[in-house]
Amino acid sequence: MFKTIEEFAAEWSYETALTASLMAAMTDESLNERIGTENRTLGRLASHLVVSIHEMLTRTGLKFECPVDYEHIPVSASSITEAYKKVSEAMLEAVRAQWNDETLLEQHNMYGEEWSNAFTLRLLIQHEVHHRGQMTVLLRQAGLRIPGMYGPTMEEWSEWGMEVPVV
Repeated sequence: MFKTIEEFAAEWSYETALTASLMAAMTDESLNERIGTENRTLGRLASHLVVSIHEMLTRTGLKFECPVDYEHIPVSASSITEAYKKVSEAMLEAVRAQWNDETLLEQHNMYGEEWSNAFTLRLLIQHEVHHRGQMTVLLRQAGLRIPGMYGPTMEEWSEWGMEVPVV
């Protein structure tokens, strides 16, 4: 759990850069990629990441703008990537301006449970990482190259002059 705003800011900045790089791998054609008819498309997953930042953090009383609403269906990969960058930066600015380290201990009703602001910020990051994993599968399924997140992708191993691990 985060003890300071700056601990959160450092991790948030790192993780949002990874998410933005993954979103940058999307193409307009890939936005409709999905597994099965009952699952979200790649575009809806990306849009969900944008709106969930706002939805989760405004439940704590934090105030900032979101460039799209929950029903948004992205028409271009670049527009949803840009919306993601805007909302993630706006949220971080709002946390820095409206909260302090003690605010991280405040409790709010989140989905029927009492969560501290620090716990909410942790879950927000984990939620994003969870959906990034889903997006990675859909990008691969669409035949697109994905960037490495916490280590090299299969393509990056050989580009870095290393032997590709046996799978």
